[in-house]
This record gives sequence, C-alpha cells and structure tokens, in this order.
Amino acid sequence: MMRRRNRSQGTNNTEKEQREEDTPKTPVQWRRMVAYLRPYTGRIIIALVATALSAGLSLVFPLVIERVVDSVLTEGNIELLDQITIILLGVFLFRSFTSLIETYLLNWVGERIVMDVRQNLYAHLQSLSMGFYTQIRTGELISRISNDVTVMRTVLTNNINTLLQQTLVMIGAIIVMFSLNWRLSTFIIGLIPLIIVIGFSFGYYLRKISAEVQEELAGSTVVAEEVFQGIREVKSFVREPYEIERYNSAIMRTFNVAIRLLRVRSIFGPMMGFLGFGSLAGILWFGGREVLAERLSAGELIAFLVYGLTVAGSFSSLIGLYSQFQEALGATRRVFQLMDTPPDVQDASNPTELTNVKGHIKLENVHFSYDEDTEILHNVNLDIASGEIIALVGPSGAGKSTLFNLIPRFYDPEHGTICLDDHDLREVSQASLRQQIGIVPQETMLFGGTIRENILYGRLDASEDEMIEAAKAANAHDFITEATKGYDTVVGERGVRLSGGQRQRIAIARAILKDPRILLLDEATSSLDNESEHLVQEALGRLMQNRTTIIIAHRLSTISIADRIAVLQSGKIIELGTHKELIKQDGLYAKLYEMQFRNEGLEVVETGTFKQV
Repeated sequence: MMRRRNRSQGTNNTEKEQREEDTPKTPVQWRRMVAYLRPYTGRIIIALVATALSAGLSLVFPLVIERVVDSVLTEGNIELLDQITIILLGVFLFRSFTSLIETYLLNWVGERIVMDVRQNLYAHLQSLSMGFYTQIRTGELISRISNDVTVMRTVLTNNINTLLQQTLVMIGAIIVMFSLNWRLSTFIIGLIPLIIVIGFSFGYYLRKISAEVQEELAGSTVVAEEVFQGIREVKSFVREPYEIERYNSAIMRTFNVAIRLLRVRSIFGPMMGFLGFGSLAGILWFGGREVLAERLSAGELIAFLVYGLTVAGSFSSLIGLYSQFQEALGATRRVFQLMDTPPDVQDASNPTELTNVKGHIKLENVHFSYDEDTEILHNVNLDIASGEIIALVGPSGAGKSTLFNLIPRFYDPEHGTICLDDHDLREVSQASLRQQIGIVPQETMLFGGTIRENILYGRLDASEDEMIEAAKAANAHDFITEATKGYDTVVGERGVRLSGGQRQRIAIARAILKDPRILLLDEATSSLDNESEHLVQEALGRLMQNRTTIIIAHRLSTISIADRIAVLQSGKIIELGTHKELIKQDGLYAKLYEMQFRNEGLEVVETGTFKQV
C-alpha cells in the first residue's frame, strides 16, 4: 500500500523508487500485455495468417530473378518471360490483398486495445482513495492514460505483427539460401552473432533513456496542467513570463534527454546499416568465388544477394523492434504500476448496505495522521444525535477538515471507530454510506457542462420538475431562468462563468436533489457578499431541515444555527457545548469569539439569534 504524503512533495525520488520496486518484472508485464489480445483471438489469427501468406509471397521474387537470369536471359525464352511476368503480377496482387486484411484487422484490434486499457485504467483510478490523489499530480495521470497507453497499443499490434512477419521472412530466406548453397549460407549465418551483440547492447541504453524521456514529458504535462487550472492566479500575479520560463525549462529538459536518445538511435541505425551492406559485400566476395568454382550459377548468386539483403533487412528490423520493445517497457511499467495501486480505503468482504439511515454519528477514540511524522487527530470523541447541527471551530490546522473527511470515509482512522446508527463505517459499503451524505464545500466544484447537468449530478434519474424544485429551494431558479439558455447554460470549466454565490446555490440545489440524511458544510458563505450570503443562508436553512449537519464554521452567522459547538485545537476537541456555555468557560472559544467574531459587530443573545453591538 502506498504511504500517504503531502501533495506539495509531488513525486519525489523515494516514491519513484518505490514504484519501481512495486512494478511487476518484465515477463509478467509481457504476459499482462498479451492478455489484452485474448478477446480478439479470431481477428488476430486471421491477421496473422494474412501476415504469414504475405511473408511467404515476398520470398518468391528472388527465386523468380534466379529463373529469369539462368533460363530466360541465357536461353532467350520470351514465352517463359511472359509467363513469369504474369505470375509475378498475380503474386503481387494477392500479396496486396493479404496486406490489406492484415493492416485493417490489426489496426482495429489496436484501437480496441487502447479503449480497453484506458477504460480499465480509468475505472481503477476511480476506485482509488483520496490519499492517492494527494500524492500524484493530475498532469502525470493524464500522461499515463494517454501517451503510455498509446505506446502499449503500438507494441501489441504493429510491432508484434512486424516481429512475426520479419521472423518468417528471415527464416524462409535462410532455408531457401541453404537449399541453394550451404557453404555461402553458413558464411552469412556466421555474421549474425555480431549483429545480435550490438543490437542488444544498444537496446539496453535505448530502454533506459526512453524511460527518462517519458518521465520528463510527464513532468512538462504537469506544469501545463497546473497553469491551466490556476490561470486566474497566474494572471492576477502577472506571472505569465515566470510560467512560460518554467514550462520552457521543463520542455528543455525533455529535449535534452530526447537528444541523448536521438544520439544513440543515430549511431545504432547507421551501424546496423553498415553491418547489413557489409554482409552483402561478403556475399558478393564469397559467392563470386563459388561461381568461379562452378558451384553456383550467376542467377543463384543474384538470388543470394537479394535473399541476403532480405535477411539483413529482416534482422535489422528485429533488432529495431527489440529496442522499441525495451522503450515500451517503461510505458507499460507506469500503466501497470497505476493498475496495481490498491485503494487505501476498501470495503469489507461482505459490507452492510445502509438503509433507513437516521443520522446518529459517534466518534470514539479516533486517531489519524497523513504520514508517520504528524498526528492530525488525537483521541477524538464526539456523539452527534440524529438531526443535530454541530459547528466545528478552531484555528487553522486544528483538524476540522480532516475530521470532515473521515465521515464519508475518504480516509479511515488509524485507531478508534466512527459509527453511523451503530454501524462501524468500516463494515458498511462506501457507496451506500456516501449516498447518505451531501457535501457543500467552501470552494464549489462545478463541471464544465450545463447548469442542468451539474444539478442532476446529485441524482441522475431525477425528473425535470424535481430538478426545478431543488433549484427553487436553493434560491437558484430565478438567476438560472434569467440566463440566455436557462438550465442549458454552459457554466464553463469549474463554473468560471458564474459568480461565487451562484455556484454555491447550484451546489446546494445538487445536494437538495440528492436528499441525504447527513450534511457536511465547509463554511459555504465565507467569501460571499451580503446579498449572496443571505440567499445562500436561506437555502442552507431549507437544506438542513431534519438532517444531521456538521459545519466547519468561520463566521458567527454560521455558528448561530448550531445546536452545539465543538472547539478543536491541535487535533483534539478541547471544548464542547452551546455558545452560551462556551463563553462562560472563558476558554479558547471565548478568545476566538473576542478576536474574530466580535469584529463582525454581532453577538449571540440567549435565544441564539443576533443583535447589533
């Protein structure tokens, strides 16, 4: 299981080393990759048969040349030349047909594999816990699900097809060559070990450097993704030149590693070419002596040269494929590393499905930390009655948000238990638990579609009337109908085309439509103007009716609606009670009230309402 880390640490060397250790070894990787081919065995068999026929037909041409030189040109047989030409045209036509079948089927399978791998990877990423997303950047995930999966597709279809085709051509050419002259064939085969040693040596370096290229490319994708998400901050701080320089530096690092890869490839290609053409020179030298010794005809020597060129080309392709396979291992390693990452939070083997939830929440001796160094919550005990409204108050870093995140099981406590209606949350299914919880965060996240799509996200099967009623209850219907396209108005990425108050009200409408028994509110009005705050507070009042509610409170107007207030400091609940009780205790809450809440010019009177001071 991957250890939780702070998001700001990013992907450091320790995490990279851990991922390398957790990754399956090369044979296992290949078996897992090939497994994606199994559902399409029929199409692949047809494509491979076509490949074999195409490879076999390509061996006919040198034999025809030998026949032309030794029979047609020597004997002047015109009729035989016509027959050979017609046969050759038929062979080429049939070979083109087999190539068409092979190309279409393999590319179809390739695109299907891309779809399968991306669907499987995306589904697995959806199953991972919140802890995973705090230690890996979005740009890196996008790079894995796009670039690396494409590399897998190339290996599993095009490269495997080329491997089979070139292997068949090379083996077939060698067999024919031995049938023509075993002495010359033995001489040629003797050159192969040298080529193998050079090819495998270069393949190792190509694999290593290619992995570095992919890592640097993912890093530059991360930089771009962060900037696009935070473009408002970039422009408000006039940091465009800084971000351009940061991206340029990332791209330059990618370029420098890519140039290293290019150097190796540039040396590798010409060296293999020299060995190939050098082999032809050797064939000409040795074969010429065989002709002079009358152990080989001129036509056979020419055929040998063509077959030698075929063997050299095939072997060169195989060595090139080896290097490509080595490069692809880095991409497949990253894909399978993600697929093998287990969720931190998992359902029990036979989880309880929650029904008829009342909303009684009880925390007993809860401890939690994001890493081994700092404990965020320490021995927290809290009993929240069904329908009660609890406000969480405390300085920054006290553990309010962490406690918040434990209720829907975004994380599990390291010690202690959290129960809902006497059910330990570890024993209930995450889906049924979260179905009972509505969350309205401080910074509302809207998807980039329409208002309708964002509200219906609360309950996808809701009717039009139910959606509109939810919008009305959230004080959102009026501004929605005033928009040009009403509920079909596009909100833009993260809801950028709407004001903060409008986004909050859509989020509340979404929660109302979900109709949860438990509400988690992270001070949903802290950054709004007075008019928007009034509308949102009114909507929240409707939403909280008859629901257990936990509020992270920063403002007195929020605390006023709470039945009790829990005061946190350094991960502990140090005070618990009503506003009046906590003021009498003259503890941390009283100090916070004097320093912060009094600045609002309001005080809570005995009835729980406000009066101006």
